[in-house]
Amino acid sequence: MNSQGTVKKKTNMVLIISLLITLTIVAWGVFAPENFEAVGNLAFGILTGQFGWFYTASVAAFLLFSLWIGFSKYGNIRLGADDSRPEYSTMSWFSMLFSAGMGIGLIFWGVAEPLNHYLSPLYVDPGTGAAAEFAIEKSFLHWALHPWACFAVMALALAFMQFRKNKKGQISSIFIPLVGEEKVNGWFGKTIDVLAIFATVAGVATSLGLGTMQINSGLNYLFGVPESKTVQIAIIVIVTCLFILSAVSGIGRGIKILSNANMVLAGIIVIIAFLVGPKVMALGFFTEGIGNYFQNIIGQTFAIGAFGESEWYGGWTVFYWAWWIAWAPFVGSFIARISKGRTIREFIAGVLLVPSLLTFIWFSVFGSMGINLGPEIAAEAISTTSTACFVVFSHYPLGILLSLITLVLVCTFFITSADSATFVLGVFSSDGNLDPSNKIKVIWGLLESALALVLLVGTDNGLSMLQSISIVGAFPFAFVMIGAIFSLVKLVRTDPGYEAAVESQRTTDFKDPGLPELESELTKLNKIIITEE
Repeated sequence: MNSQGTVKKKTNMVLIISLLITLTIVAWGVFAPENFEAVGNLAFGILTGQFGWFYTASVAAFLLFSLWIGFSKYGNIRLGADDSRPEYSTMSWFSMLFSAGMGIGLIFWGVAEPLNHYLSPLYVDPGTGAAAEFAIEKSFLHWALHPWACFAVMALALAFMQFRKNKKGQISSIFIPLVGEEKVNGWFGKTIDVLAIFATVAGVATSLGLGTMQINSGLNYLFGVPESKTVQIAIIVIVTCLFILSAVSGIGRGIKILSNANMVLAGIIVIIAFLVGPKVMALGFFTEGIGNYFQNIIGQTFAIGAFGESEWYGGWTVFYWAWWIAWAPFVGSFIARISKGRTIREFIAGVLLVPSLLTFIWFSVFGSMGINLGPEIAAEAISTTSTACFVVFSHYPLGILLSLITLVLVCTFFITSADSATFVLGVFSSDGNLDPSNKIKVIWGLLESALALVLLVGTDNGLSMLQSISIVGAFPFAFVMIGAIFSLVKLVRTDPGYEAAVESQRTTDFKDPGLPELESELTKLNKIIITEE
Protein backbone atom coordinates (compact mmCIF):
# COMPACT_ATOMS: atom_id res chain seq x y z
CA MET A 1 0.00 0.00 0.00
CA ASN A 2 2.77 2.41 0.96
CA SER A 3 4.73 1.68 -2.17
CA GLN A 4 1.63 2.21 -4.26
CA GLY A 5 1.02 5.50 -2.54
CA THR A 6 4.60 6.57 -3.19
CA VAL A 7 4.31 5.77 -6.91
CA LYS A 8 1.08 7.69 -7.16
CA LYS A 9 2.61 10.69 -5.42
CA LYS A 10 5.56 10.70 -7.79
CA THR A 11 3.31 10.49 -10.81
CA ASN A 12 1.18 13.37 -9.55
CA MET A 13 4.20 15.53 -8.81
CA VAL A 14 5.74 15.16 -12.27
CA LEU A 15 2.37 15.71 -13.90
CA ILE A 16 1.45 18.71 -11.74
CA ILE A 17 4.81 20.48 -12.11
CA SER A 18 4.84 19.89 -15.87
CA LEU A 19 1.28 21.13 -16.27
CA LEU A 20 2.03 24.24 -14.22
CA ILE A 21 5.07 25.09 -16.33
CA THR A 22 3.19 24.59 -19.60
CA LEU A 23 0.12 26.52 -18.41
CA THR A 24 2.33 29.37 -17.19
CA ILE A 25 3.99 29.65 -20.60
CA VAL A 26 0.60 29.59 -22.34
CA ALA A 27 -0.82 32.22 -19.98
CA TRP A 28 2.28 34.38 -20.43
CA GLY A 29 1.83 34.31 -24.18
CA VAL A 30 -1.88 35.10 -23.92
CA PHE A 31 -1.79 37.93 -21.40
CA ALA A 32 1.62 39.50 -22.10
CA PRO A 33 2.40 38.65 -25.73
CA GLU A 34 4.84 41.51 -26.33
CA ASN A 35 6.92 40.69 -23.26
CA PHE A 36 6.73 36.98 -24.12
CA GLU A 37 8.04 37.63 -27.62
CA ALA A 38 10.79 39.97 -26.39
CA VAL A 39 12.06 37.45 -23.85
CA GLY A 40 11.87 34.65 -26.43
CA ASN A 41 13.93 36.61 -28.93
CA LEU A 42 16.46 37.51 -26.23
CA ALA A 43 16.81 33.85 -25.22
CA PHE A 44 17.18 32.83 -28.85
CA GLY A 45 19.96 35.37 -29.38
CA ILE A 46 21.85 34.38 -26.24
CA LEU A 47 21.64 30.64 -26.74
CA THR A 48 22.53 30.66 -30.45
CA GLY A 49 25.16 33.37 -30.05
CA GLN A 50 26.87 32.21 -26.87
CA PHE A 51 26.16 28.47 -26.86
CA GLY A 52 26.18 27.54 -30.53
CA TRP A 53 29.44 25.69 -29.90
CA PHE A 54 27.73 23.59 -27.20
CA TYR A 55 24.82 22.51 -29.40
CA THR A 56 27.26 21.69 -32.20
CA ALA A 57 29.67 19.68 -30.06
CA SER A 58 26.78 17.81 -28.46
CA VAL A 59 25.21 16.75 -31.76
CA ALA A 60 28.63 15.69 -33.08
CA ALA A 61 29.12 13.54 -29.98
CA PHE A 62 25.70 11.93 -30.46
CA LEU A 63 26.54 11.00 -34.05
CA LEU A 64 29.96 9.57 -33.20
CA PHE A 65 28.54 7.56 -30.32
CA SER A 66 25.67 6.16 -32.42
CA LEU A 67 28.06 4.96 -35.12
CA TRP A 68 30.41 3.47 -32.56
CA ILE A 69 27.84 1.48 -30.59
CA GLY A 70 25.98 0.34 -33.69
CA PHE A 71 29.03 -1.20 -35.29
CA SER A 72 30.89 -2.22 -32.14
CA LYS A 73 31.14 -5.65 -30.51
CA TYR A 74 28.00 -4.81 -28.53
CA GLY A 75 25.81 -4.66 -31.62
CA ASN A 76 24.37 -8.17 -31.12
CA ILE A 77 22.76 -7.33 -27.76
CA ARG A 78 18.97 -7.35 -28.01
CA LEU A 79 16.66 -4.67 -26.68
CA GLY A 80 14.81 -7.18 -24.56
CA ALA A 81 15.39 -10.75 -23.45
CA ASP A 82 17.91 -12.73 -25.49
CA ASP A 83 15.10 -14.70 -27.14
CA SER A 84 12.83 -11.68 -27.80
CA ARG A 85 11.88 -10.66 -31.32
CA PRO A 86 10.42 -7.42 -32.82
CA GLU A 87 6.75 -6.67 -32.13
CA TYR A 88 6.23 -4.84 -35.42
CA SER A 89 7.18 -5.68 -38.97
CA THR A 90 10.20 -3.83 -40.34
CA MET A 91 8.02 -1.78 -42.67
CA SER A 92 5.54 -0.72 -39.97
CA TRP A 93 8.42 -0.03 -37.56
CA PHE A 94 10.20 2.17 -40.05
CA SER A 95 6.98 3.95 -41.08
CA MET A 96 6.17 4.85 -37.47
CA LEU A 97 9.65 6.05 -36.55
CA PHE A 98 10.02 8.08 -39.74
CA SER A 99 6.58 9.70 -39.36
CA ALA A 100 7.30 10.65 -35.76
CA GLY A 101 10.88 11.73 -36.44
CA MET A 102 10.46 14.00 -39.45
CA GLY A 103 6.92 14.37 -40.63
CA ILE A 104 5.83 17.94 -41.17
CA GLY A 105 9.36 19.33 -41.16
CA LEU A 106 10.32 17.57 -44.40
CA ILE A 107 7.17 18.76 -46.14
CA PHE A 108 7.60 22.32 -44.88
CA TRP A 109 11.30 22.63 -45.73
CA GLY A 110 11.70 20.11 -48.58
CA VAL A 111 11.49 22.83 -51.23
CA ALA A 112 11.94 25.92 -49.07
CA GLU A 113 15.30 25.17 -47.47
CA PRO A 114 17.30 24.41 -50.64
CA LEU A 115 15.83 27.55 -52.26
CA ASN A 116 16.74 29.70 -49.25
CA HIS A 117 20.34 28.48 -49.39
CA TYR A 118 20.38 28.81 -53.19
CA LEU A 119 19.49 32.50 -52.98
CA SER A 120 21.45 33.31 -49.79
CA PRO A 121 24.53 31.06 -49.75
CA LEU A 122 27.73 31.60 -47.84
CA TYR A 123 30.94 32.55 -49.64
CA VAL A 124 29.58 32.06 -53.21
CA ASP A 125 27.37 34.07 -55.55
CA PRO A 126 23.63 33.44 -55.19
CA GLY A 127 21.72 31.72 -57.97
CA THR A 128 24.78 29.97 -59.38
CA GLY A 129 25.85 26.37 -59.69
CA ALA A 130 28.06 26.81 -56.64
CA ALA A 131 25.04 28.13 -54.73
CA ALA A 132 23.01 25.08 -55.76
CA GLU A 133 25.80 22.81 -54.54
CA PHE A 134 25.88 24.69 -51.24
CA ALA A 135 22.08 24.42 -50.93
CA ILE A 136 21.96 20.65 -51.34
CA GLU A 137 24.93 20.00 -49.07
CA LYS A 138 23.48 22.11 -46.24
CA SER A 139 20.04 20.54 -46.61
CA PHE A 140 21.60 17.07 -46.37
CA LEU A 141 23.63 18.17 -43.35
CA HIS A 142 20.63 19.49 -41.42
CA TRP A 143 18.29 16.58 -42.09
CA ALA A 144 20.24 13.34 -42.50
CA LEU A 145 22.52 11.60 -39.98
CA HIS A 146 22.67 14.25 -37.28
CA PRO A 147 19.00 14.50 -36.29
CA TRP A 148 18.61 10.74 -36.33
CA ALA A 149 21.68 10.38 -34.13
CA CYS A 150 19.97 12.60 -31.54
CA PHE A 151 16.90 10.37 -31.67
CA ALA A 152 18.97 7.18 -31.63
CA VAL A 153 20.89 8.05 -28.46
CA MET A 154 17.74 8.74 -26.49
CA ALA A 155 15.72 5.87 -27.99
CA LEU A 156 18.47 3.30 -27.45
CA ALA A 157 18.99 4.27 -23.81
CA LEU A 158 15.25 4.16 -23.11
CA ALA A 159 14.70 0.87 -24.94
CA PHE A 160 17.64 -0.73 -23.12
CA MET A 161 16.31 0.28 -19.71
CA GLN A 162 12.68 -0.59 -20.47
CA PHE A 163 13.07 -3.91 -22.25
CA ARG A 164 16.52 -5.16 -21.22
CA LYS A 165 16.47 -4.01 -17.58
CA ASN A 166 12.67 -3.94 -17.07
CA LYS A 167 12.63 -0.38 -15.74
CA LYS A 168 9.98 2.30 -16.17
CA GLY A 169 9.50 4.08 -19.48
CA GLN A 170 10.74 7.44 -18.17
CA ILE A 171 13.77 9.47 -19.15
CA SER A 172 14.97 9.44 -15.54
CA SER A 173 15.33 5.63 -15.65
CA ILE A 174 18.32 6.11 -17.95
CA PHE A 175 20.32 7.48 -15.00
CA ILE A 176 19.87 4.45 -12.73
CA PRO A 177 23.30 3.00 -13.72
CA LEU A 178 24.94 6.35 -12.90
CA VAL A 179 23.23 7.56 -9.70
CA GLY A 180 21.16 4.62 -8.45
CA GLU A 181 17.42 4.04 -8.13
CA GLU A 182 17.05 6.03 -4.90
CA LYS A 183 18.05 9.32 -6.53
CA VAL A 184 16.12 8.53 -9.68
CA ASN A 185 13.00 7.99 -7.57
CA GLY A 186 13.62 11.29 -5.79
CA TRP A 187 13.83 14.92 -6.87
CA PHE A 188 16.71 14.26 -9.23
CA GLY A 189 14.56 11.92 -11.28
CA LYS A 190 11.54 14.20 -11.12
CA THR A 191 13.62 17.08 -12.47
CA ILE A 192 14.84 14.97 -15.38
CA ASP A 193 11.29 13.90 -16.25
CA VAL A 194 9.97 17.46 -16.08
CA LEU A 195 12.78 18.65 -18.37
CA ALA A 196 11.88 15.86 -20.80
CA ILE A 197 8.24 16.92 -20.83
CA PHE A 198 9.12 20.59 -21.34
CA ALA A 199 11.49 19.79 -24.21
CA THR A 200 8.86 17.56 -25.80
CA VAL A 201 6.11 20.17 -25.55
CA ALA A 202 8.43 22.83 -26.98
CA GLY A 203 9.54 20.70 -29.91
CA VAL A 204 6.07 19.47 -30.78
CA ALA A 205 4.55 22.95 -30.52
CA THR A 206 7.06 24.06 -33.16
CA SER A 207 6.01 21.23 -35.46
CA LEU A 208 2.30 21.92 -34.96
CA GLY A 209 2.86 25.58 -35.72
CA LEU A 210 4.72 24.80 -38.94
CA GLY A 211 2.01 22.36 -39.99
CA THR A 212 -0.74 24.90 -39.34
CA MET A 213 1.06 27.54 -41.38
CA GLN A 214 1.51 25.19 -44.33
CA ILE A 215 -2.06 23.87 -44.26
CA ASN A 216 -3.35 27.45 -44.26
CA SER A 217 -0.99 28.45 -47.08
CA GLY A 218 -1.95 25.40 -49.12
CA LEU A 219 -5.66 26.09 -48.72
CA ASN A 220 -5.04 29.71 -49.70
CA TYR A 221 -2.97 28.84 -52.78
CA LEU A 222 -5.29 26.10 -53.99
CA PHE A 223 -8.74 27.26 -52.94
CA GLY A 224 -8.41 30.94 -52.03
CA VAL A 225 -8.98 30.40 -48.30
CA PRO A 226 -7.58 33.52 -46.58
CA GLU A 227 -4.38 33.29 -44.55
CA SER A 228 -5.52 34.63 -41.21
CA LYS A 229 -5.34 33.93 -37.51
CA THR A 230 -8.98 32.88 -37.53
CA VAL A 231 -8.34 30.20 -40.14
CA GLN A 232 -5.24 29.02 -38.30
CA ILE A 233 -7.21 28.69 -35.07
CA ALA A 234 -9.85 26.66 -36.90
CA ILE A 235 -7.16 24.39 -38.41
CA ILE A 236 -5.57 23.70 -35.04
CA VAL A 237 -8.95 23.00 -33.42
CA ILE A 238 -9.97 20.53 -36.15
CA VAL A 239 -6.62 18.74 -36.29
CA THR A 240 -6.44 18.61 -32.49
CA CYS A 241 -9.73 16.71 -32.40
CA LEU A 242 -8.41 14.29 -35.02
CA PHE A 243 -5.04 13.57 -33.40
CA ILE A 244 -6.55 13.15 -29.94
CA LEU A 245 -9.01 10.65 -31.41
CA SER A 246 -6.08 8.81 -33.00
CA ALA A 247 -4.02 8.93 -29.80
CA VAL A 248 -6.70 7.39 -27.61
CA SER A 249 -7.10 4.53 -30.11
CA GLY A 250 -3.53 3.40 -29.33
CA ILE A 251 -0.30 2.69 -31.21
CA GLY A 252 -1.47 -0.57 -32.76
CA ARG A 253 -4.40 1.09 -34.48
CA GLY A 254 -4.44 4.84 -35.09
CA ILE A 255 -0.73 5.68 -35.08
CA LYS A 256 0.33 2.55 -36.97
CA ILE A 257 -2.35 2.95 -39.66
CA LEU A 258 -1.62 6.65 -40.18
CA SER A 259 2.14 6.06 -40.26
CA ASN A 260 1.78 3.43 -42.98
CA ALA A 261 -0.49 5.82 -44.91
CA ASN A 262 2.16 8.55 -44.56
CA MET A 263 4.83 6.37 -46.13
CA VAL A 264 2.57 5.43 -49.03
CA LEU A 265 1.64 9.07 -49.71
CA ALA A 266 5.27 10.21 -49.33
CA GLY A 267 6.37 7.52 -51.78
CA ILE A 268 3.69 8.55 -54.29
CA ILE A 269 4.57 12.25 -54.15
CA VAL A 270 8.32 11.60 -54.54
CA ILE A 271 7.75 9.34 -57.55
CA ILE A 272 5.40 11.82 -59.26
CA ALA A 273 7.72 14.75 -58.51
CA PHE A 274 10.69 12.86 -59.91
CA LEU A 275 8.84 11.90 -63.08
CA VAL A 276 7.54 15.41 -63.86
CA GLY A 277 10.61 17.25 -62.57
CA PRO A 278 14.18 17.58 -63.86
CA LYS A 279 15.13 13.90 -63.58
CA VAL A 280 18.77 14.19 -64.65
CA MET A 281 19.33 17.14 -62.33
CA ALA A 282 17.73 15.26 -59.41
CA LEU A 283 19.94 12.23 -60.00
CA GLY A 284 22.98 14.49 -60.24
CA PHE A 285 22.08 16.29 -57.01
CA PHE A 286 21.62 12.94 -55.29
CA THR A 287 24.91 11.49 -56.50
CA GLU A 288 27.20 14.49 -56.10
CA GLY A 289 25.33 15.72 -53.03
CA ILE A 290 26.06 12.49 -51.16
CA GLY A 291 29.70 12.69 -52.22
CA ASN A 292 30.05 16.27 -50.99
CA TYR A 293 28.18 15.42 -47.80
CA PHE A 294 30.50 12.63 -46.74
CA GLN A 295 33.62 14.36 -48.04
CA ASN A 296 32.95 17.44 -45.91
CA ILE A 297 30.93 15.97 -43.04
CA ILE A 298 33.55 16.54 -40.33
CA GLY A 299 34.15 20.19 -41.15
CA GLN A 300 30.46 20.90 -41.75
CA THR A 301 29.45 19.19 -38.51
CA PHE A 302 31.59 21.50 -36.41
CA ALA A 303 31.02 24.72 -38.40
CA ILE A 304 29.37 27.47 -36.33
CA GLY A 305 30.65 30.61 -38.05
CA ALA A 306 33.34 31.33 -35.46
CA PHE A 307 35.36 33.20 -38.12
CA GLY A 308 32.38 35.00 -39.62
CA GLU A 309 28.73 34.45 -40.61
CA SER A 310 27.77 33.37 -37.08
CA GLU A 311 24.32 34.89 -37.56
CA TRP A 312 23.64 32.60 -40.52
CA TYR A 313 24.73 29.53 -38.57
CA GLY A 314 22.65 30.60 -35.58
CA GLY A 315 19.52 30.92 -37.69
CA TRP A 316 20.04 27.66 -39.56
CA THR A 317 22.51 25.03 -38.34
CA VAL A 318 22.48 25.79 -34.62
CA PHE A 319 18.70 26.15 -34.70
CA TYR A 320 18.41 22.72 -36.30
CA TRP A 321 20.73 21.11 -33.75
CA ALA A 322 18.63 22.57 -30.95
CA TRP A 323 15.40 21.56 -32.65
CA TRP A 324 16.52 17.94 -32.96
CA ILE A 325 17.62 17.86 -29.32
CA ALA A 326 14.23 19.25 -28.30
CA TRP A 327 12.55 16.48 -30.31
CA ALA A 328 14.80 13.75 -28.85
CA PRO A 329 12.74 12.86 -25.74
CA PHE A 330 9.52 12.63 -27.73
CA VAL A 331 10.84 10.83 -30.80
CA GLY A 332 13.31 8.80 -28.76
CA SER A 333 10.66 7.55 -26.37
CA PHE A 334 8.31 6.66 -29.20
CA ILE A 335 11.00 4.83 -31.17
CA ALA A 336 12.03 2.99 -28.01
CA ARG A 337 8.44 1.90 -27.43
CA ILE A 338 8.20 0.27 -30.89
CA SER A 339 11.72 -1.23 -31.00
CA LYS A 340 11.53 -4.07 -28.48
CA GLY A 341 13.32 -7.22 -29.64
CA ARG A 342 15.71 -5.64 -32.14
CA THR A 343 19.48 -5.86 -31.76
CA ILE A 344 21.49 -2.70 -31.19
CA ARG A 345 23.07 -3.05 -34.63
CA GLU A 346 19.70 -3.52 -36.32
CA PHE A 347 18.32 -0.59 -34.35
CA ILE A 348 21.10 1.80 -35.34
CA ALA A 349 20.95 0.75 -39.00
CA GLY A 350 17.19 1.28 -39.09
CA VAL A 351 17.12 4.54 -37.15
CA LEU A 352 20.27 6.16 -38.50
CA LEU A 353 21.06 4.97 -42.01
CA VAL A 354 17.75 4.21 -43.75
CA PRO A 355 16.03 7.54 -42.89
CA SER A 356 19.15 9.40 -44.00
CA LEU A 357 19.02 7.70 -47.40
CA LEU A 358 15.38 8.72 -47.81
CA THR A 359 16.30 12.26 -46.80
CA PHE A 360 18.93 12.40 -49.54
CA ILE A 361 16.29 11.31 -52.07
CA TRP A 362 13.72 13.80 -50.75
CA PHE A 363 15.90 16.90 -50.96
CA SER A 364 17.45 15.85 -54.26
CA VAL A 365 14.03 15.56 -55.91
CA PHE A 366 12.33 18.60 -54.42
CA GLY A 367 15.44 20.77 -54.27
CA SER A 368 16.13 20.19 -57.96
CA MET A 369 12.53 21.08 -58.83
CA GLY A 370 12.91 24.49 -57.23
CA ILE A 371 16.47 25.29 -58.32
CA ASN A 372 15.70 24.23 -61.88
CA LEU A 373 13.23 27.12 -62.19
CA GLY A 374 15.93 29.75 -61.63
CA PRO A 375 16.48 32.57 -59.11
CA GLU A 376 13.45 34.66 -60.05
CA ILE A 377 10.82 31.98 -59.39
CA ALA A 378 12.85 30.73 -56.41
CA ALA A 379 12.59 34.20 -54.85
CA GLU A 380 8.84 34.21 -55.45
CA ALA A 381 8.50 30.77 -53.87
CA ILE A 382 10.31 31.59 -50.62
CA SER A 383 8.73 35.02 -50.17
CA THR A 384 6.36 33.06 -47.93
CA THR A 385 8.09 29.92 -46.70
CA SER A 386 4.94 27.92 -46.14
CA THR A 387 3.84 28.31 -49.79
CA ALA A 388 7.22 27.49 -51.38
CA CYS A 389 6.35 23.97 -52.48
CA PHE A 390 2.96 25.00 -53.89
CA VAL A 391 4.53 27.79 -55.98
CA VAL A 392 7.18 25.44 -57.36
CA PHE A 393 4.68 22.67 -58.13
CA SER A 394 2.53 25.07 -60.13
CA HIS A 395 5.29 25.30 -62.77
CA TYR A 396 5.26 21.56 -63.50
CA PRO A 397 2.79 19.10 -65.06
CA LEU A 398 0.42 17.56 -62.49
CA GLY A 399 1.24 20.48 -60.18
CA ILE A 400 -2.30 20.59 -58.78
CA LEU A 401 -2.16 16.88 -57.98
CA LEU A 402 1.21 17.30 -56.24
CA SER A 403 -0.17 20.21 -54.21
CA LEU A 404 -3.26 18.26 -53.18
CA ILE A 405 -1.22 15.25 -52.09
CA THR A 406 1.13 17.57 -50.20
CA LEU A 407 -1.80 19.14 -48.38
CA VAL A 408 -3.16 15.73 -47.39
CA LEU A 409 0.32 14.56 -46.36
CA VAL A 410 0.84 17.63 -44.15
CA CYS A 411 -2.43 16.82 -42.39
CA THR A 412 -1.61 13.14 -41.86
CA PHE A 413 1.95 13.92 -40.71
CA PHE A 414 0.50 16.61 -38.45
CA ILE A 415 -1.86 14.10 -36.84
CA THR A 416 0.78 11.36 -36.57
CA SER A 417 3.39 13.61 -34.94
CA ALA A 418 0.89 15.11 -32.54
CA ASP A 419 -0.72 11.86 -31.43
CA SER A 420 2.71 10.22 -31.03
CA ALA A 421 3.76 13.14 -28.83
CA THR A 422 0.52 12.94 -26.87
CA PHE A 423 1.19 9.27 -26.18
CA VAL A 424 4.79 9.99 -25.10
CA LEU A 425 3.78 12.86 -22.81
CA GLY A 426 1.23 10.52 -21.26
CA VAL A 427 3.99 7.98 -20.57
CA PHE A 428 6.33 10.59 -19.08
CA SER A 429 3.65 11.97 -16.75
CA SER A 430 2.22 8.55 -15.74
CA ASP A 431 5.26 7.16 -13.95
CA GLY A 432 6.49 5.49 -17.12
CA ASN A 433 3.29 3.56 -17.78
CA LEU A 434 3.51 2.38 -21.41
CA ASP A 435 -0.28 2.45 -21.63
CA PRO A 436 -1.20 5.92 -20.25
CA SER A 437 -4.82 6.81 -19.58
CA ASN A 438 -6.86 8.54 -22.26
CA LYS A 439 -7.58 11.36 -19.82
CA ILE A 440 -3.90 12.30 -19.54
CA LYS A 441 -3.41 12.00 -23.30
CA VAL A 442 -6.34 14.34 -23.91
CA ILE A 443 -4.96 16.90 -21.43
CA TRP A 444 -1.57 16.95 -23.14
CA GLY A 445 -3.14 17.07 -26.59
CA LEU A 446 -5.06 20.20 -25.65
CA LEU A 447 -2.02 21.85 -24.05
CA GLU A 448 0.23 21.12 -27.06
CA SER A 449 -2.27 22.80 -29.33
CA ALA A 450 -2.77 25.72 -26.95
CA LEU A 451 0.96 26.44 -26.89
CA ALA A 452 1.19 26.19 -30.68
CA LEU A 453 -1.69 28.68 -30.95
CA VAL A 454 -0.03 31.11 -28.57
CA LEU A 455 3.29 30.95 -30.42
CA LEU A 456 1.76 31.16 -33.88
CA VAL A 457 -1.26 33.41 -33.45
CA GLY A 458 -0.46 35.38 -30.33
CA THR A 459 2.83 36.90 -31.53
CA ASP A 460 3.77 39.13 -34.44
CA ASN A 461 6.43 36.77 -35.75
CA GLY A 462 5.10 33.26 -35.27
CA LEU A 463 7.91 31.39 -37.03
CA SER A 464 10.56 33.21 -34.97
CA MET A 465 8.80 32.35 -31.73
CA LEU A 466 8.45 28.72 -32.76
CA GLN A 467 12.22 28.62 -33.27
CA SER A 468 12.87 30.35 -29.95
CA ILE A 469 10.84 27.91 -27.87
CA SER A 470 12.69 24.98 -29.44
CA ILE A 471 16.08 26.50 -28.63
CA VAL A 472 15.09 27.15 -25.01
CA GLY A 473 13.58 23.70 -24.53
CA ALA A 474 16.61 21.95 -25.96
CA PHE A 475 19.32 23.60 -23.89
CA PRO A 476 18.84 21.82 -20.54
CA PHE A 477 17.93 18.55 -22.21
CA ALA A 478 21.24 18.38 -24.06
CA PHE A 479 22.88 17.63 -20.69
CA VAL A 480 20.40 14.80 -20.13
CA MET A 481 21.38 13.26 -23.47
CA ILE A 482 25.08 13.51 -22.64
CA GLY A 483 24.31 11.62 -19.44
CA ALA A 484 22.48 8.99 -21.50
CA ILE A 485 25.69 8.27 -23.44
CA PHE A 486 27.68 7.56 -20.27
CA SER A 487 24.85 5.41 -18.94
CA LEU A 488 24.66 3.37 -22.15
CA VAL A 489 28.40 2.73 -22.15
CA LYS A 490 28.18 1.40 -18.60
CA LEU A 491 25.14 -0.71 -19.44
CA VAL A 492 26.57 -2.49 -22.48
CA ARG A 493 29.95 -3.11 -20.88
CA THR A 494 28.37 -4.89 -17.91
CA ASP A 495 25.53 -6.62 -19.76
CA PRO A 496 25.66 -10.42 -19.41
CA GLY A 497 23.87 -10.80 -22.75
CA TYR A 498 26.97 -9.59 -24.59
CA GLU A 499 28.85 -12.84 -24.07
CA ALA A 500 25.71 -14.85 -24.84
CA ALA A 501 25.22 -12.95 -28.09
CA VAL A 502 28.84 -13.55 -29.10
CA GLU A 503 28.62 -17.25 -28.29
CA SER A 504 25.35 -17.58 -30.20
CA GLN A 505 26.86 -15.85 -33.22
CA ARG A 506 29.96 -18.02 -33.20
CA THR A 507 27.87 -21.19 -32.93
CA THR A 508 25.70 -20.04 -35.83
CA ASP A 509 28.78 -19.38 -37.94
CA PHE A 510 29.77 -23.05 -37.63
CA LYS A 511 26.32 -24.41 -38.50
CA ASP A 512 25.86 -26.60 -41.61
CA PRO A 513 22.52 -28.46 -41.75
CA GLY A 514 23.86 -30.69 -44.55
CA LEU A 515 26.75 -32.03 -42.46
CA PRO A 516 25.36 -32.94 -39.01
CA GLU A 517 28.40 -34.90 -37.86
CA LEU A 518 30.82 -32.11 -38.77
CA GLU A 519 28.47 -29.61 -37.16
CA SER A 520 28.56 -31.54 -33.89
CA GLU A 521 32.35 -31.67 -33.83
CA LEU A 522 32.74 -28.01 -34.75
CA THR A 523 30.23 -26.97 -32.10
CA LYS A 524 32.24 -28.82 -29.46
CA LEU A 525 35.42 -27.19 -30.72
CA ASN A 526 33.73 -23.79 -30.68
CA LYS A 527 32.73 -24.24 -27.01
CA ILE A 528 36.28 -25.21 -26.10
CA ILE A 529 37.62 -22.09 -27.84
CA ILE A 530 35.12 -19.83 -26.06
CA THR A 531 35.96 -21.45 -22.68
CA GLU A 532 39.68 -20.91 -23.21
CA GLU A 533 39.07 -17.28 -24.21
